[in-house]
Amino acid sequence: MSAAPRLSLVVPVYNVAPFLAQCLDSLLAQTRPADEIIVVDDGSTDAGPAILRGYAERHAAITVIRQENQGLSGARNTGLARAGGDYLAFVDSDDFLAPDCCERMLAQALAHDADVVVGNGWYHFDGREPDYPIYQDAPIAGVLSGAEWLAERLRRRRLLHMVWLHLYRAAFLREHGFRFVPRLIHEDVIWTNQVLLAAARVVCDPQPHYYYRIRVRHFTPEENDRRLQATIDSSLTNAMALEAMAARDIADARLRRLMRWQLVEGGLAVFHKVDQLSLPRDRRRALRALRHHGFFARLWRNATEFRQRRRIARNFLRSLLGAGRDA
Repeated sequence: MSAAPRLSLVVPVYNVAPFLAQCLDSLLAQTRPADEIIVVDDGSTDAGPAILRGYAERHAAITVIRQENQGLSGARNTGLARAGGDYLAFVDSDDFLAPDCCERMLAQALAHDADVVVGNGWYHFDGREPDYPIYQDAPIAGVLSGAEWLAERLRRRRLLHMVWLHLYRAAFLREHGFRFVPRLIHEDVIWTNQVLLAAARVVCDPQPHYYYRIRVRHFTPEENDRRLQATIDSSLTNAMALEAMAARDIADARLRRLMRWQLVEGGLAVFHKVDQLSLPRDRRRALRALRHHGFFARLWRNATEFRQRRRIARNFLRSLLGAGRDA
């Protein structure tokens, strides 16, 4: 590019007023400022809209879009459609960046002509315990295709679906028409796998520069059950999508096997969510629903290890034992 590349940051916001100032201040304090900061207010009902108005009035780089609540995926899609930069990154509105984050990531993208730069960050506990790096293993060196990078991460059993750790070439995202699945929990799973499978050039920056806040949250049992059930339902969608990707988009048998391993590991985590439902009858119903939708069969045919099959069988038996109750 002859002119300096433009950088867009997309920030979805929903009821995070206590954290907004720290997030936005960290974006405005970057050693390489973003050319535009697109904040999507996804129907916030707290003090967030007033805070955002104040920032937009004082800082020309900030554009605020307010919409009815569509969930995190919908807010990210709105920002993605509006972004005009050559490169784009997502920032969650309760997190914040080290001052050199944008400068480092953009420098890596330009130096290596990358479609995706995979960064690193810190798990941040607001002083309750020490922060520690998100990726702690040895970095993956050099430029790889996205499929090669995905395979290496899966071989290490350490693929994290965190879109806010990445910087993307905007033309690459537009070329493939990538969007987040609306109303999906753990929407990062499908996005991250799709993007990596399509990317021609991926590079890693191992220096932590993103602060991912681990919040202390308090929910009523009813609220917690709704969140758990939404996660369980979304896992069905994620499993179907990963199975389709493995069958349709991957010619390499080793990567296809690793994708199946990933699918099953993510699916097995659902049973932990089932166990957290507050009422025994809801746990039984959730297991029966998973069986009804073919979830156990999908996990079984994609399992790559005896350990996985043993856990699938154990939970399938649980679903059968509860089948006659609470119908």
